[in-house]
Amino acid sequence: MEYCPVQYPDQFNQEISQNKAVHIYFPQAIPLVAYIDESCLYLKENKCRICEGVCKNNAINLNQTAEIKEVNVGAIILSTGLEPFDPKVRAEYRYGEFENVVTSMDYERLLSSTGPYQGEVLRASDKKHPQKIAWIQCVGSRQVIPGGNSYCSAVCCTYAQKHVILTKDHYADAECTIFHNDIRSYGKDFERFYERTEQLPGVRFIRSYTSIVKENPVTKNVSIRYSTPNDGVKEEEFDMVVLSVGLNPPTDAKGLAKKYGIELNLHDFCKLNPVNPMETNRPGIFVSGAFQGPIDIPESVFSASGASSQCGELLDYRRGNLAKERIYPLERDVSQEEPRIGVFVCHCGANIGRIVDVPSAVEYALTLPNVVYAQEQLFSCATNSAKEITDMTKEKGLNRVVVAACSPRTLEPLFRDTLREAGINQYYYEMANIREHNSWVHSKEKEESTQKAKDIIRMSVARACHLQSLQEFDLPVNKTALVVGGGIAGMNCALSIANQGHEVYLLEKDTDLGGIARKLYDTLEGLDVQAYLSELTRKIYQHPLVHVYTDTAITEATGYVGNFVTKVKSARGVSEIKHGAVVIAIGADVYTPTEYLYGEDDRVMTHLELEEQIAQRDERVINSESLVMIQCVGCRNEDRNYCSRVCCSESIKNALKLRELNPEMDIYILFRDMRTYGFQEDYYREAASKDVKFIRYEPHDLPQVEAGESEEGRPVLKLTVTDLILGKKLELDADIISLAAAVIPSAVTKEVAELFKVTLSPDGFFKEAHVKLRPVEFGTDGVYLCGMAHYPKHITETINQAYGAAGRVLTLLSHDTVIASGSVCEVEEKKCMGCGACIAVCKYGAIEFRETRQGKKAVVNPVLCKGDGLCNAKCPTGAISLLHFTDEELLSQIDAVVPKQEIMQQIEAANVPN
Repeated sequence: MEYCPVQYPDQFNQEISQNKAVHIYFPQAIPLVAYIDESCLYLKENKCRICEGVCKNNAINLNQTAEIKEVNVGAIILSTGLEPFDPKVRAEYRYGEFENVVTSMDYERLLSSTGPYQGEVLRASDKKHPQKIAWIQCVGSRQVIPGGNSYCSAVCCTYAQKHVILTKDHYADAECTIFHNDIRSYGKDFERFYERTEQLPGVRFIRSYTSIVKENPVTKNVSIRYSTPNDGVKEEEFDMVVLSVGLNPPTDAKGLAKKYGIELNLHDFCKLNPVNPMETNRPGIFVSGAFQGPIDIPESVFSASGASSQCGELLDYRRGNLAKERIYPLERDVSQEEPRIGVFVCHCGANIGRIVDVPSAVEYALTLPNVVYAQEQLFSCATNSAKEITDMTKEKGLNRVVVAACSPRTLEPLFRDTLREAGINQYYYEMANIREHNSWVHSKEKEESTQKAKDIIRMSVARACHLQSLQEFDLPVNKTALVVGGGIAGMNCALSIANQGHEVYLLEKDTDLGGIARKLYDTLEGLDVQAYLSELTRKIYQHPLVHVYTDTAITEATGYVGNFVTKVKSARGVSEIKHGAVVIAIGADVYTPTEYLYGEDDRVMTHLELEEQIAQRDERVINSESLVMIQCVGCRNEDRNYCSRVCCSESIKNALKLRELNPEMDIYILFRDMRTYGFQEDYYREAASKDVKFIRYEPHDLPQVEAGESEEGRPVLKLTVTDLILGKKLELDADIISLAAAVIPSAVTKEVAELFKVTLSPDGFFKEAHVKLRPVEFGTDGVYLCGMAHYPKHITETINQAYGAAGRVLTLLSHDTVIASGSVCEVEEKKCMGCGACIAVCKYGAIEFRETRQGKKAVVNPVLCKGDGLCNAKCPTGAISLLHFTDEELLSQIDAVVPKQEIMQQIEAANVPN
């Protein structure tokens, strides 16, 4: 069956198929599709074919047969994804046996509005809401048993927390318990997410292995047995149990590897090159996403962009040869016409349609002034629906279009394009958000939600009447790139851009390239970092298109996307660099501890200093009798509420190296949660098997360190820590203490952010435009991001993101022009009194003074303006207006909600003077 966006879901099982062989499939993403099962009479007996005739999209072709097509390509990207772990392979999970034991994927579907119960969480046994729910972590992960995987699946801790938050949003009184080993909230903002979940009422995090012991034959509740430090083994009954299943490699990974001639690792994911994780062993075949290993969505996105950049390096000579410019019909001038508005109300599957009475909203829209056409659509963003908007705009002579659907953040460009296809200026489009602003937040108030949807549509229609035609304009693109930061991220990004034919200026504030990697000697996987760094630096200096500036300070940065000008002061003197794109890759710094006698006793050092001592075979370290490592020093606290991500594996690496050099040494690692996610889990297990002792501590009961002597009179560091398993204080004698010091933002982060007008996260790292959709871009067009400046990460992750940023840069630089928005501010010169308030508030430097006969007047550079509206809100004389968001447009929306007469009546009733 061909691709089929379902338009009439209620008819399929009632009318289309005699044998009920056609079904609606609710995928995780939109749109809905139909599929035909084996009971189809045509497939069995060559009869029927009703569905083929009824389908309004001509999507069903029963004559279609399988065919083999041969396609000649220059490169291949393997983005095969993954498979959720199937808990049925282990009988003790009781999945498929106990009705109310579900997987995390099952639960995800229950939470979804397109799920089996339209977003309600109901038990399979009795269709009742579960009041008490348990999540069991590490199902199929961190298990060296038949059917399990030894690695950590990396995403399960956070998605379980997401499930809990969504459950509490649905049912505030729900009791949620997460049974876990370590909580691995290592990603950007994950620690805050963990704390948010932990602080919800009725939520428990219990650190324990569990077993599912029985099902109540009457209630179908499920009992879980687990252990506690204080009360021993307990047994507790839950209404529902969710198995947080791990991630398996893609189905038939070995067959895939054989077909493409690539190598797999021990876990049947793609075997990665540690210095180029998108590269397989076969030239021209690249890998991205979860086939690299278990990773989260942002990493998948920028690895995909990185793989495309690798293809770009290989196929640069073909760039643009196959591209075709899209040609739109000439725009019809409708500025003098009376508004003829079309309203399209989207069901969004069940996201809106389950809550809002969409047919009623359509009928209401038809009663509004200037609305000449209205209809409902199951998914307005589906290809056929978008075409329908274009077709109806032409057929009905519409000159304004309102789509009542979701947020304009992602889909507004699509809907604007439907107007362009109809020959109408795209700024005559208006989006009414009846999903995020309505159905999602009023899911239990259907009547009120329907009324609010009508109010929102009425406001949008009122605004649409005042919309004006605006013109976007083309800006020339300077084909040169600037990369700020000469560490591993900056150098890889610069090389990828240069390898595709573009000049790159690489700026480094230090004398030497390499950044923080100059302090690293090996990775956990065995990469010789210094040898790699030496080779990478050699490539940089030998590349004819890469211009390196060291000992550099940026004194000024001006311009806009495609046309930046940056002034730098370096050993070469003062230079002015003109470029079309900027990549910020300034790296990060390491926290200087003030705890645990650091700086007072030279036996206390950071984990990077320890690595250096190990690499230099320092006898004092190598010959120590006892060494203690303390994790989370300077982070996961009030000052820095984030996990530094790399520290646990750094300590494991140092511990394994020390064990190899001195098998008799006592090695202790004091931790809160060991966050050796992904394949690093194997090294954690190896360290434990080699008698590296792990002792967990709590943040309210930190280890204590003081200088002292051992029983034999040897000078040592006395370390006291509470063993939570034994329930008592332990005293350790240490010759060396290593502190896993936090990764902190670079000292120049704020300065660089101000220069390039980009934003920072609450933790002081650079903030990307969107964590999933645009993970290597800023809100400021033409400025990109990679490496530890974004957030702490390992070398392979840094390289992934560096190539990802290069891929996005090439998307810009491969064009001769870039389009600037028509929604910008403009100044009415007569009203401007030259106070400068607008200049002070503009974050983009888009406004400046210009001398006129009437004195200084503000003028807006439309190229720099981002249309955020701060200036016109600040202007005391109303001299500045924001096109597409004029006072007239916005006030018309307010009047549509509350008529002016009603406001005046309320003022008079309250005896408030005008």
